[in-house]
Amino acid sequence: MAVKVLLVDSVHACFNHLMEAEGIEVVDGTSWTKEEIIKTSADFAGLVIRSRFQIDEAFLVSCPTLKVIGRAGAGMENIDVDRASQLGIACINTPEGNRDAVAEHALGMLLLLTNKLRTADAEVRKGIWRREENRGTELMQKTIGILGFGNMGGAFAQRLQGFGVRILALDPYITIDKERYPYVEQCDADYFYDSCDVVSLHLPLTEVTYHLADSAWFARFRKPIWLINTARGKNVDTEALANALQQGKVLGAGLDVLEAESVSFEQVESGNRSSSMDFLLQSDNVILTPHVAGWSYESHVKISEFLFQKMLPYLR
Repeated sequence: MAVKVLLVDSVHACFNHLMEAEGIEVVDGTSWTKEEIIKTSADFAGLVIRSRFQIDEAFLVSCPTLKVIGRAGAGMENIDVDRASQLGIACINTPEGNRDAVAEHALGMLLLLTNKLRTADAEVRKGIWRREENRGTELMQKTIGILGFGNMGGAFAQRLQGFGVRILALDPYITIDKERYPYVEQCDADYFYDSCDVVSLHLPLTEVTYHLADSAWFARFRKPIWLINTARGKNVDTEALANALQQGKVLGAGLDVLEAESVSFEQVESGNRSSSMDFLLQSDNVILTPHVAGWSYESHVKISEFLFQKMLPYLR
């Protein structure tokens, strides 16, 4: 009997082709409900998901043949990794596949903000020609702080090298490889908050990082900052960010992710809207994109290739 892998979310077709070349059958379950998947779970050794639903303990214990779960992306917050490990189910993710897309998107958002490209473009289209009001701010000699220095943070640092900036990294869980990143200074929290002109978040969503950027966090910065978040919406307290923008503690924010997003990341849930969220939507100092920082044509292929490479050893 052929080994089977179930797709809960869609991935690039190359994943199917690579698996099938190894004699592994790929089944499209992207239209199945969670209950339908559980009913057929005994047929599958592998499962691929993005963020469609939570893979909790109840789901895991109903999958007796499951050997590996592949997350098409970086974040693992929708998978009970600890319980899976106890049950002997490997959990892998693929941050290598979309780190370049995230890094370029973060840089693009930063340049949009500091050069007022959003407002300038909108005004010119309306026949408004205001030069002084759209004067930009150079990145040269600014201090860019990267909070979380994994695949995404490292890729963002690489993109910043040519801008003449100072790059600080705050990540208590790793020691940065100085041979690979000689241009990055790893620092402690106090130095980070005293020095940064720009802060880019590259964090997972955990109990520790939920609402990490709250009112107390924004108050710690000695200087007003530009904020970029391509990580998770719930890393930032929306009300605290809105207040910080109004108080001038944050000069502008580039947000690819929002606290009001649905669990699947497919929409902003109307029930999660607030006056603070409405303020962000109306602010000229905020750039918003729909959770697409890692969503390039190239990353679509690379994520699927890495999924194949990482899952295959558990399926043989």
